[in-house]
Amino acid sequence: MATNVLKKADSFYDHFERWRDTQNQTTHYCPGCGHGNVHKLMAEAIDELGLADRSILISPVGCSVFAYYYFDIGNVQAAHGRAPAVATGLKRSLPHSIVMTYQGDGDLASIGGLEILHAANRGENMTVFFINNAIYGMTGGQMAATSLIGMKTTTSPYGRTVENEGWPMRMCELLATLPAPVYIERCHLADAKGIMSCRKAVKKAIKNQADGKGFSFVEILAPCPTGWKMTPVEAEKWVKEKMIPYYPIQVYKDESATRESRMFTHKDLNEDELYTTLDLGLFGETHPRNATFIKNFPTTHFKFAGFGGQGVLTAGIMLAAAGMQENLEVSWIPSYGPEMRGGTANASVVLSKDPIGSPLVVDPDILVAMNDPSLDSFEDAVKPGGLIIVNSSIIARKVRRTDVDVIYIPLTDIASEQGITAAANMVLLGALLEYTKLLSPEAIKEIIPVGLKRKALIEQNLRIVDAGVEWVKNNLADHKRPALAKA
Repeated sequence: MATNVLKKADSFYDHFERWRDTQNQTTHYCPGCGHGNVHKLMAEAIDELGLADRSILISPVGCSVFAYYYFDIGNVQAAHGRAPAVATGLKRSLPHSIVMTYQGDGDLASIGGLEILHAANRGENMTVFFINNAIYGMTGGQMAATSLIGMKTTTSPYGRTVENEGWPMRMCELLATLPAPVYIERCHLADAKGIMSCRKAVKKAIKNQADGKGFSFVEILAPCPTGWKMTPVEAEKWVKEKMIPYYPIQVYKDESATRESRMFTHKDLNEDELYTTLDLGLFGETHPRNATFIKNFPTTHFKFAGFGGQGVLTAGIMLAAAGMQENLEVSWIPSYGPEMRGGTANASVVLSKDPIGSPLVVDPDILVAMNDPSLDSFEDAVKPGGLIIVNSSIIARKVRRTDVDVIYIPLTDIASEQGITAAANMVLLGALLEYTKLLSPEAIKEIIPVGLKRKALIEQNLRIVDAGVEWVKNNLADHKRPALAKA
């Protein structure tokens, strides 16, 4: 009676329903391509090690982008070259998973060169399968980082030269110089013996991860008959005669037997530890939770915009911190040019009673424009019925829209009268909160002593906040509470 059943690995789907081929039996790979062989080796190793239920395969852009057609395990796609970064996040958030990246040479050695270098240098407990066929196979046969000297491609039609394109990248040799990786080997698919060596390497690299050994890297020299414009037999011969002399087949590093297991574990922090670790307690203890206030608080999106030096980013931070003190959900994200002074800058701030889906504010409820370019850039984006605060000390023109509430405040002039021209942002915060009633101006004044870097200016900034409050009271005494601030 037969004891061994020859069949497709259980880690493969029985039928490739996701692949548009009507028979659901073949793959999308070209005849003679090496990807099919490597897929088979990986699936068999996963089955033999009993790891299918916790395995995740990451396939970025390239010929392998549709690996999820075939593998009946967890599958995640990544942007071109970014598989090691995605794998790092998955492995650290799911430390007991088996995370494998499957990358071509254009992906790993070209656009993703730094990604793989840093993942290896950190010794991430992951497994990387690097398919080296010396060409960009999917996108038309361009030269890759691993294309050999003299090799003609669509982007090196006269052949690659050292003078023009540099030397082909030897990734195993490069990564083996790092202390962190545990296992690095190069093998090939040019004949049955080479495939069997690859089978052992693939299984070992996956087992190393299961044992918590660290970063394992297997480079596989694979034929690409279509990209090379050869028959499958010619392509196998080309691997042996051209690729292997430049990319020697060998184990470059193997500390599997001596490396201690290093399993990443989550550190569970209580609330006090979390606040301390993340500096969330920077602004002191939050106020007692006011359930009624939070329930009635309207989610409000702010855009603070101006030039570098006007304090628009700081204004956003202060407002977000004040909201956090009141137990609101808050977010702050900056956008600024390379200049420390004079360049454009803006900050998106969201205050909400509900979890915030995105910190990016595209259509603000409230726009603060500190200079002309800011008003020009964001006026049209404000929601109808929203509020625009204009720094009339600098901006001469009027808001063109008629469907928004507008306040023209000489923010810079008021700050200058108080002795600190650069504190126009504090005038703004006082005026903003007095006008909208979203928070009390006292909330900002509570943040300033701990949030302001220049401690000698604390008292002056507190007075400048009051100056903004007084300006609203004196000049907008008859104003009604804006609709956006209604409970």
